Amino acid sequence: MDNKTDFSTPLLPTSYGPVDSQGKGHTGPSSSSSFSSIPTTLILTTLVAVFGSYVFGSAIGYSSPTQSRIMLDLNLGVAQYSIFGSILTIGAMIGAVVSGRIADYAGRRVAMGFSQVFCILGWLAITFSKVAWWLYVGRLLVGCGIGLLSYVVPVYVAEITPKNLRGAFTAVHQLMICCGMSLTYLIGAYVNWRILATIGIIPCLVQLLSLPFIPDSPRWLAKVGRLKESDSALQRLRGKNADFYQEATEIRDYTEAFQKQTEASIIGLFQIQYLKSLTVGVGLMILQQFGGINAIVFYANSIFISSGFSESIGTIAIVAVKIPMTTIGVLLMDKSGRRPLLLVSAVGTCVGCFLAALSFILQDLHKWKGVSPILALVGVLVYVGSYSIGMGAIPWVIMSEIFPINVKGSAGSLVTLVSWLCSWIISYSFNFLMSWSSAGTFLMFSSICGFTVLFVAKLVPETKGRTLEEIQASLNSFSSKR
Repeated sequence: MDNKTDFSTPLLPTSYGPVDSQGKGHTGPSSSSSFSSIPTTLILTTLVAVFGSYVFGSAIGYSSPTQSRIMLDLNLGVAQYSIFGSILTIGAMIGAVVSGRIADYAGRRVAMGFSQVFCILGWLAITFSKVAWWLYVGRLLVGCGIGLLSYVVPVYVAEITPKNLRGAFTAVHQLMICCGMSLTYLIGAYVNWRILATIGIIPCLVQLLSLPFIPDSPRWLAKVGRLKESDSALQRLRGKNADFYQEATEIRDYTEAFQKQTEASIIGLFQIQYLKSLTVGVGLMILQQFGGINAIVFYANSIFISSGFSESIGTIAIVAVKIPMTTIGVLLMDKSGRRPLLLVSAVGTCVGCFLAALSFILQDLHKWKGVSPILALVGVLVYVGSYSIGMGAIPWVIMSEIFPINVKGSAGSLVTLVSWLCSWIISYSFNFLMSWSSAGTFLMFSSICGFTVLFVAKLVPETKGRTLEEIQASLNSFSSKR
């Protein structure tokens, strides 16, 4: 779709570096002007995309502040409300399964629009529900929508941004999830649950109505053979005066090379040429979830109560740490690189879980009773802060970078499905694990976070400052030689 609305005037004069010896422009902005010459179109397009991330966060955060009122108004038991809370993850798994195919066949913009239709219908069902099953239907529909969004938003943002800004821009996905969760917690403390569900529709409509005015992914347009539109979209995203010749040529050549191969199904991914990409993508998602993030965020109140600390102070402290640390991660993403941030993040989560485990050990031994609750709070805050700076965003950034265009849909669906499945396993089993041993549960999380350090150090590539085509060719060397 060739949109006539033009937002391509740069904020400042755009400089994409000198022309090389062959007369071709560089693939992206030079490092000296990386943030001083970002075209307005790129900023606005990214903002439209990450409204979907905000929807994602608000959906996750909705069930916590509304629990008591929904149970009272609709006469629900704990088991019924637990179904309402957990069915979001089931819907997200359904959305994840189809996310790659929809994004590949219909385009990234259409996939985002499709997801918002699901979310709007879901929020409306929750708003007007009189019985439990309407709540379940609404929550399931919202889950399907955010399952789609969790894949397509980081992939779209990664595909539209130049290499030296890609990490930071893609990490805004995680920052907006944090904002969505935090604002939903805050607003939910003051408004009725039906009003909160209605408010949830607003960001859905903002994205849905804005999508026609942003360009589709140049890489997707090239993949489906719409080369002129791909060049036009790239020109809009890089600015009117930018020389994007080399980047456009690289996208076209790389896409044409992979067009000679057939689209891989999920089963077709398990071939030697995709082994490293698949190991990195799936491995990071498994370790991200099994490190305990959803257990700690979803059940923070019960953790603080178990440790003897004030739940309200603990929850406020988590929000106060999460957003600033996520922002720092966004700012550092393209400066320090992915691997250093991941390593620091994994070490921090390991230490945080160990401190929480130590708190419960002291509690069981009836030692240092005045210190153990503070130690639990410190442990949780160290964990949440460390997770927010790297492990929260970077697995999604890397997932959007490492898979070649002919397998990106299937691979993205698989990776997103694995993430949601692991999220459900941890969320479901956490209370049982805590009943078994609170200290043992956090020691297990700490061990997994420690293993994450080794996994990142040995297997995860540094993708900072490299084009998507360079990253994918180096990881999928067998397929690139075919």
